[in-house]
Amino acid sequence: MTLQELIHQGESKTLELKETLPKNDSIAKTVVAFSNTSGGKLIIGINDKREPVGIDDQEIFELQDRIASIISDSCHPNILPEIYTLNTHGKILLVIEVSRGNLLPYYLKQHGKDGGVYVRLGATNRQASSEMIQELERQRVHQSFDEQIAWDRSLESLDLTPLQKAFDKIGKTLDHAKLLSLKLIKQEQDKAYPTHGLLILLGLYEHVEIKCARFKGTTMAVFLDKKEYRGDLFSQLEQTELFIKNHLHLKAEILGLQRTETYEIPIPAIREALVNAIVHRDYSNFGRDIKVGIYDDILNIVSPGGLPNGVTIDEVLSGRSEIRNKVVARVFKELGYIEQWGSGLSRMNELCREANIQEPKTKESGDFFDIEFVRPIVTEKVSDTDDYGRLVSDTAIKPSDNRRIPSDCSEQEKAVIEYLFKNQTIKSKQVEKLLGIKESRTRELLHTMTEKGYIVKLGSARSTHYKLSKVAGDE
Repeated sequence: MTLQELIHQGESKTLELKETLPKNDSIAKTVVAFSNTSGGKLIIGINDKREPVGIDDQEIFELQDRIASIISDSCHPNILPEIYTLNTHGKILLVIEVSRGNLLPYYLKQHGKDGGVYVRLGATNRQASSEMIQELERQRVHQSFDEQIAWDRSLESLDLTPLQKAFDKIGKTLDHAKLLSLKLIKQEQDKAYPTHGLLILLGLYEHVEIKCARFKGTTMAVFLDKKEYRGDLFSQLEQTELFIKNHLHLKAEILGLQRTETYEIPIPAIREALVNAIVHRDYSNFGRDIKVGIYDDILNIVSPGGLPNGVTIDEVLSGRSEIRNKVVARVFKELGYIEQWGSGLSRMNELCREANIQEPKTKESGDFFDIEFVRPIVTEKVSDTDDYGRLVSDTAIKPSDNRRIPSDCSEQEKAVIEYLFKNQTIKSKQVEKLLGIKESRTRELLHTMTEKGYIVKLGSARSTHYKLSKVAGDE
């Protein structure tokens, strides 16, 4: 990417733009933050409209010396940036280019390590928390949080059954030697201790959970269903996948003589996103968890912790792999949840392309990683139901915005309610045609919905029709 393209995109994790030279402490904070995160460029001579206004070429050498002195006097350990000029559209720009350092964490001398460490979150410099500082120190010695010993738990007190079952399922044995080789346990003075990784995999920390919610419409104002899953990571993954399936629509197509039913978003792509969230989230911060949100328009998976070890989103999408949780990742790879390092996001994109739906949007938002699947918005052409009573259609159904559908509705009931949102009334013959079901099933469905209070019956004989009740109507 050219410098002009970078400037046009605006400030980011690796770019800061200034019209004039900032104050000394502002320069030092930015340089420290770049050094602790992904490196970056501070460019002087760009105004708020991202237009090059340049600097006075008579001051170039003086500014370069001044910047070098500020960095040398203010930052520790030593940071050696490249300071150079660029000519663009006849304007001279001053560039301070900083690489990610190897002597983490870097900090401002006057504030010391406790208060002077800064990291780059989005386009801002943020003072590092104690957890962030500890993570930077682990990165310096190439050790992950989940590799460290959990001294306050004894190995004998742990039930390893969920982990053993996962290995038995693929015909592998989880013995003492395997626990050691995977760094699930560590030996200290002839005694074995569990690592944080083992406790994470077993789900024994309170923050090791996934919170799932189905929201009404396109905002988080009102939820229709929610679940919180704890326990071992494998059961969390399975339960979360089931929750998502229950809130996605099926679509059907005839291939030859066979009818195949698929979800509106490929489940393997969703599974890749969930595995990515579980394996790469920041477990060292005990105050956060994974969140899955299903809206009318998107499926959103958010995991705590930005990209690890200074990696940028472009590098991840191009296949670069940096593993934050080495123990968790090693076990998931051993069990076949990960096919190849660095291939998860590209495979997710490929699966969506093959299904002719939009590729998911991936972004680093502050100290979170966000994957967003766009739900297909299509017509309401309904053809049949499956063996479980779920609505199967030639295309997925677009839910109405800003309406409330009871969370315990069957898919057939949801379809009738959606129809009533738009058409106000419905007759039994219209239900038969809408759902492609027989008269007896139609009578049974309408009776059940009336009993539940979702609809009200009006008129008699041939004029009998149904309207929404307040239970399933507008809020």
